[in-house]
Order: sequence, then C-alpha cells, then structure tokens
Amino acid sequence: MAAPILHIAERTHWESARAAGVSYTMSTLGRTLDEEGFIHCSSDMAQVDGVLARFYTGVQREDLVLLSIDVSRLDAPVRYEPAGDELFPHVYGPIPVSAVIDVRSLPGTR
Repeated sequence: MAAPILHIAERTHWESARAAGVSYTMSTLGRTLDEEGFIHCSSDMAQVDGVLARFYTGVQREDLVLLSIDVSRLDAPVRYEPAGDELFPHVYGPIPVSAVIDVRSLPGTR
C-alpha cells in the first residue's frame, strides 16, 4: 500500500462533507476544487508544517484538521507537481469520505 497523502482541511468543511456523506471538494483555504482545479495535499508532515507556516498563519489550529487519505480509494488521479523546490500531491477530483482513513487535530501554533 502506498503511503497516505495529507490534506489540511477547515474543520467545518470536512465535518459538513462527512455528515452529508458527500465527497470533500475544498482545495485549500477558502477555495474549492472547482475554483482551483485540484485539491492541494502534502506528502509528509514536513510539507504540512511548511504549508501551515506559509498559508495558514491567521487560522486558529482548532479550526483545522489533517486528513490522511488512502490514494488507492480515490477515483481521481493524483499528480505530484512542483511548488518551489518540492513536489506536492494534487488530487484532480473530489475526495470520497471513504478514502479518508484518519482525521486528526493539527499541532499548535508555532
């Protein structure tokens, strides 16, 4: 099994998708899959930490959760694409709730 990929989600958007039993379609902070064209993810916690530091500094950590996604359960392709000096996984479609294998709180503000 391939390593799971990680996605920083706004808690309210994730909980709404899960409660309704519909696929998750938020790409990144305040932007949808339709607006962005893919869902931003990270390969590991080092990438998550960098994304949090660059893009989520104004967001309370309790308002966020970290989704761990089993790539084999996705119907959409995952492409590893460059952002700066790193390759980040991007999911080119919605994430079924059943593909999310773990949801956890994020570490506190740094």
